[in-house]
Amino acid sequence: MRLPGLPARGLRARITVLATVLVAVVSVVLLWLAWRLVGDSVAAVPELPPGTTVRVDGVEVEASVLAEYLREHARQRMLLAGAVAFFFVVVAAAILAWTFTSRVLRPLREITDTARRLSVESMGERIGTLRTRDELAELAHTFDAMLDRLQAAFDAQRHFVANASHELRTPLSVIRTELDVTLSDTAADEVELRRMAEVVREATERAERLVGSLLLLARTDGAGVAVIERVDLAAVVDTAWRAVRSEADKRGLRVEFNTAPAATTGDLALLERVAGNLLENAVRHNLDGGWIEVCTRPGDRWSTLTVRSSGQLIDPVTVSELFEPFRRAGVARTARSGAGLGLSIVRAAVRAHGGSVTAEPVVGGGLSVTVQLPSTA
Repeated sequence: MRLPGLPARGLRARITVLATVLVAVVSVVLLWLAWRLVGDSVAAVPELPPGTTVRVDGVEVEASVLAEYLREHARQRMLLAGAVAFFFVVVAAAILAWTFTSRVLRPLREITDTARRLSVESMGERIGTLRTRDELAELAHTFDAMLDRLQAAFDAQRHFVANASHELRTPLSVIRTELDVTLSDTAADEVELRRMAEVVREATERAERLVGSLLLLARTDGAGVAVIERVDLAAVVDTAWRAVRSEADKRGLRVEFNTAPAATTGDLALLERVAGNLLENAVRHNLDGGWIEVCTRPGDRWSTLTVRSSGQLIDPVTVSELFEPFRRAGVARTARSGAGLGLSIVRAAVRAHGGSVTAEPVVGGGLSVTVQLPSTA
């Protein structure tokens, strides 16, 4: 791989030619000035009596033409010496420019060689510290930092694809196992077939939810907000709660709402998904008979949504990992209570709205998640 616009020796040759031409132009200007100065200086020769002859370099010259003769003679001598000096100066400038350009561009060649060796399998290549401390060293440092970010992105992508493949393989494996076992049983009756159909339907629904979550995450992660309208977080919470209320009632959860009007702007559907995911996590990862607290607060700069809930003990060190895809709070990675994308979608949607989301464990067990969105109050 070769950097665009930088052939192997093209830049070095162009710099050498440019330096040589510049020296040549300056030398020509100096020669012209010297030619003018010599002519003006010789023109000031004192006048001699008419008929006087003067010997100049073995040549008899009359006094009337002495000044003109000396001017032309001096100019010729100066041009001869200047031509020789011009030749040596231009040659020396070309040699020095070629030599020093090679040393100056050596770090750039190191950067080019590193870029040539790079591939997805060798993202660990780095330029390292250069001997110079100029702009090229800064370029090398910036290039290494870019490679660090690219490697982190590739590693995260591999991890995400591996996890997504595993999550999709689980319901497909369940479906195939149920089908193989049931079809191999020649004595299977209607009850057994219905049981198999229920398991297959449940696995299919899980795969469908996972695919939908992946599509939503891909739509929101790194993308802007397509629809912008005024949204009240309190109303969003109310809508999201109606979807999970029956499940919370079955588990006997105590819920406390402190939802003051908190206005922001953005995509209503995405913000409803944010509140919905937080409340679904609070319900599904809670303890039977546990509690949930939901709070919305307006502010001068930020409108805040906080969802706190009881649950299992969470290590504070691993809280930040809950926002990564396929991570669940206190639940095995193969559990059927979700795909582990809820908080990832929350983070992507909040970032798309120019906000931030943080989480912290609750003393005694549980999780508290706080979302801050730009306020329009």
